Amino acid sequence: MISRIDLRGDALPEGAALRDLLPRAEFDVEAALEKVRPICEDVHHRGTAALIDYAEKFDGVTLTQVRVPRAALTEALEQLDPEVRAALEESIRRARIVHRAQRRAEHITQVVPGGTVTEKWVPVERVGLYAPGGRSVYPSSVIMNVVPAQEAGVESIALASPPQKPRFDGDPAGGRPHPTILAACALLGIDEVYAAGGAQAVAMFAYGTSGPDGCAPANMVTGPGNIWVAAAKRYFTGRIGIDTEAGPTEIAVLADDTADPVHVAADLISQAEHDPMAAAVLVTDSPELADAVEKELEPQVAATKHVVDRILPALGGKQSAIVLVDDIEAGLRVVNAYGAEHLEVQTTGAAAVAARVRNAGAIFVGPWAPVSLGDYCAGSNHVLPTGGCACHSSGLSVQSFLRGIHIVDYSRDALAEVTHHVVTLAEAEDLPAHGAAMKARFGWKVPQK
Repeated sequence: MISRIDLRGDALPEGAALRDLLPRAEFDVEAALEKVRPICEDVHHRGTAALIDYAEKFDGVTLTQVRVPRAALTEALEQLDPEVRAALEESIRRARIVHRAQRRAEHITQVVPGGTVTEKWVPVERVGLYAPGGRSVYPSSVIMNVVPAQEAGVESIALASPPQKPRFDGDPAGGRPHPTILAACALLGIDEVYAAGGAQAVAMFAYGTSGPDGCAPANMVTGPGNIWVAAAKRYFTGRIGIDTEAGPTEIAVLADDTADPVHVAADLISQAEHDPMAAAVLVTDSPELADAVEKELEPQVAATKHVVDRILPALGGKQSAIVLVDDIEAGLRVVNAYGAEHLEVQTTGAAAVAARVRNAGAIFVGPWAPVSLGDYCAGSNHVLPTGGCACHSSGLSVQSFLRGIHIVDYSRDALAEVTHHVVTLAEAEDLPAHGAAMKARFGWKVPQK
């Protein structure tokens, strides 16, 4: 069901050589880029009409309008299962606690008497948020995108999610995003929602569309999606800000012989059920735990849902494996090279081991902090870097929606004191006009020190 990679005995290689030994899904965004290019440009030129055509082509629904009426959001919330509503409200509450603490204050630094640099944090003006709705629907992703944007102070927030096929003839919800997505938007106070999925949704946010059903262009687009969404984000990078090119989800578990194989197997399966390309990796120095987890996978997989179409292909794919190492020290080197989206540490002294991890989107410490908690109700954000990008990128946060602006304020005396250095450096770089801009303020002479 899941392969093994044995890294015991020999010295582990460094850097890229070690990464190349580890399992990873193939996710060719560059190849997908050529396929999304005509879709994006079609939306650019035909706007809403193109979105309607792509909804029929890709989602199998016939739309009369792309923007969801506000009344539909209210209706979805009114019809939401009370237990689901309570769970969403608790998820929102916890996410606000964590993300509100991430707000950044203006900071003034006096460099010299009369010379200050102020760092001011300004939110982007408008963001387009994407909530997947293909193989599964993710109201939790609505929360994870909206809450940090709101806490950052973004004034204009729009959300797109793929339209769903009617569940029965005359279904009023047909052609709209999933009702639970709409209900989550209503709970969060988001009333600008569009029934658009894939690359065409990203193009809608990037270019904007006109007319009464139109969408104003956004400064930034965030949210997880499939390879077509990731490719569209790459296509528009530079025109819009993005969070990350999200690939298939990943879990890595670093465990020793104190870990419970029932927990480990359940956690591997929990991510495998997302997608047939999902990665599930166990890194352990215990062959006994490896054997026990393999044995435990069989009954747990048999007892769950999405087995044939998602879990078995995910666990059996080249992206998933049990990796055997000599000790936890070697295991740390492996997980740092892997840079997992989600990393669980289930070892003796788990907190101390977790503190030594440098590369992970989010770290879950000990047996009572499974990834599933982070997906919904830990308060942390579950929009995280994948594909090893955790070695250089962070998950979504309030900071994602803020721009730091430096405000420079110098008096005449403070400028005079440093002019000779500026002129010297300008001349060293053969940019005499830079120096001249300084000297012009002092009668074309360099002030004496």
